[in-house]
Amino acid sequence: MDDVLSPGAILPRTAARFGDRAALLTQTRTLTFYELDAESDRVAAALAARGIRPGHRVSLYAQNRWEWIVSYHGALKAGAVVNPVNVMLTLEELAFVLRNCDAAAVFTSAEQAAGVTALTRGLPSLRMVVAFGEAEDVPEGAVAFADLLAVGEPVPPFAPDPASPCTIGYTSGTTGYPKGAVQSHRAVALNCALTATMHGRTDRDIVVTALPAAHVYGNVVINGTFLAGGTVVLMERFAPGETLRLVQEHSATMFEGVPAMYATMLTDAALESADLSSLTRCTVGGQTMPVSTIERWQVRSGAPLIELWGMTEISGLGTTHSVHAPPVPGSVGVSLPGVEVRIADLSDVGRDAPRNEPGELMVRGPLVMLGYHDSPEATAEAIEPDGWLHTGDIASMTDTGHVFVVDRRKDMIITGGYNVYPAEIERVLARHPAVAMVAAGPVPDPVKGELACAYVVLAEGATATEEELIAFAGQSLAAYKRPRLIRFVDDLPKTSTGKIMRRELITYGSNG
Repeated sequence: MDDVLSPGAILPRTAARFGDRAALLTQTRTLTFYELDAESDRVAAALAARGIRPGHRVSLYAQNRWEWIVSYHGALKAGAVVNPVNVMLTLEELAFVLRNCDAAAVFTSAEQAAGVTALTRGLPSLRMVVAFGEAEDVPEGAVAFADLLAVGEPVPPFAPDPASPCTIGYTSGTTGYPKGAVQSHRAVALNCALTATMHGRTDRDIVVTALPAAHVYGNVVINGTFLAGGTVVLMERFAPGETLRLVQEHSATMFEGVPAMYATMLTDAALESADLSSLTRCTVGGQTMPVSTIERWQVRSGAPLIELWGMTEISGLGTTHSVHAPPVPGSVGVSLPGVEVRIADLSDVGRDAPRNEPGELMVRGPLVMLGYHDSPEATAEAIEPDGWLHTGDIASMTDTGHVFVVDRRKDMIITGGYNVYPAEIERVLARHPAVAMVAAGPVPDPVKGELACAYVVLAEGATATEEELIAFAGQSLAAYKRPRLIRFVDDLPKTSTGKIMRRELITYGSNG
């Protein structure tokens, strides 16, 4: 088992077993297991030649593409700690992440390289920016990916301590600033292996996915499939009609995504003529999904839709269903093998809530993060002394161990599977000179689950439009974090101590 206690060992292992079989299909290139392994070896050699040493942080900031996957595995083979970054983050948000984790190198696209390179002046730890794409499109100050691979001697295989840092994944924080969840090699590798086991992945599987490779769900889907010897058909970004076409063209056995993807495919015109008969099962995570939508997809596809639950702090999944177990609609399943989950009493974390009664979902075991990078206070707040991790989700558990997520303890907004904290929106909009007070909260949406809505009290005598404030927020926030609605109000609901009651916001204001 030691040879797979690091995700960096996955490709050498599968290349030895499956060699010339197709491992990764993208719009621009198809790579076999042998080619993926060899290309990532070249990345490792190039990084070592450029002074990247074990323990250095290497950030990946780009859309899904074959170079992203190769760079991820190459960085791990060089002994680096990988920092996968959501490509939707703005440069301001990216700068915070790079500075916080002391990134030594950043891999990005040629289109984004100029902006990323401009950040290097304020980031003394950053040694280089590597740009994917054609060499002639790479701006001054960045290194073309092809040129990077032309330099470097093979490096000996890196054998990490399974308990040492492997990745740092940033997640939004309640303070409005992201926190870096540090994951061990053991945690990332085990999550891929255990998820693959629960979902019955084999070397005969062909998986279509548009999940971002930088997201823990996307990482588990991609590397869990590689681990089993299956083929990944990786989309750069999701489009419902194209997804249906790829499932049919490649006779895919699995599609994996978030609820909004299934909702849009079910309403897409291409669905009527799509042949989905090759699908044997699908998975869905990121947020809760109506049982009626699950049933509609299962009837149309003829394949079971397996629900799951996970989070960045556990490197991916914590619960899901075994593909051969009886279905339990609406449940996110049972704990992964070797992982403990419990429902804690909301008033006393040391006690379990009664069966079928709501409490806070908590997790313990080898998948739990090592802690938040450079933030011992946040780590102590998240992980109890006995190892139980607070998830912030309200859930209940049946006698069979099936978990039902029923609410969120904190005020997080989940839109299209992405987590957004109101504090981030409030922090940005409060900068606008016309804004006296602002609070943010969710409003229901049939496709994305929730949309972020900002409730704004204007400064006396000031004016602003909804479009103006949304555009202002867009200068600092990733697209998925921006408020989609602005409601102007005379005041905000508060407690007796002056604390804004976000759960009361939805009854406030209108744009009429």
